[in-house]
Amino acid sequence: MADTSARETAILGGGCFWCLDAAYRQLNGVIEVESGYAGGHVEHPSYEEVCGKKTGHIEVVRVDFDPSVISYADLLRVFFTLHDPTTRDRQGADIGPQYRSAIFATSDSQAETARAVMAEIAAAGIWPDPIVTDLLPEAQVWPAEAEHQDYFTRNPWAGYCRVVVAPKVAKFRQKFAARLKAAAA
Repeated sequence: MADTSARETAILGGGCFWCLDAAYRQLNGVIEVESGYAGGHVEHPSYEEVCGKKTGHIEVVRVDFDPSVISYADLLRVFFTLHDPTTRDRQGADIGPQYRSAIFATSDSQAETARAVMAEIAAAGIWPDPIVTDLLPEAQVWPAEAEHQDYFTRNPWAGYCRVVVAPKVAKFRQKFAARLKAAAA
């Protein structure tokens, strides 16, 4: 079990937050995951407002983790597996600024690690096009509505979950099987 006194936070935007939320909840060392909105200019935005593309917010997950169990760099390696970081404001059929690939660094150390992992991913040639992930300073995360929290677990048979989320989670579980929580394995 993770030590909650040794807690760090990662704030990541990689398309629809349902995909990131579903995977990060399964990782050993992750204490808590919350879907939300960050980077915009409206306080307490709603899902409808964010989808209206006028608030400037990005769909994100706030991931609280124990760095003695899983490193920030490893959280980012998972992040770059779960979404396509080479498309600006788009993930598959989801198009708009709310789907931007973004890392909100909560410290200089996180920013340095993010730059290093992005360079590592680019050098590995995992993606055929250049990474366009924005590296941004920490921003207020406004929690998404309750129905968006742990959405995949509660709605596995919903069309979007079956077609989009499930394949990403399956790929994640295969690639990171050794890092899954015992209950998720």
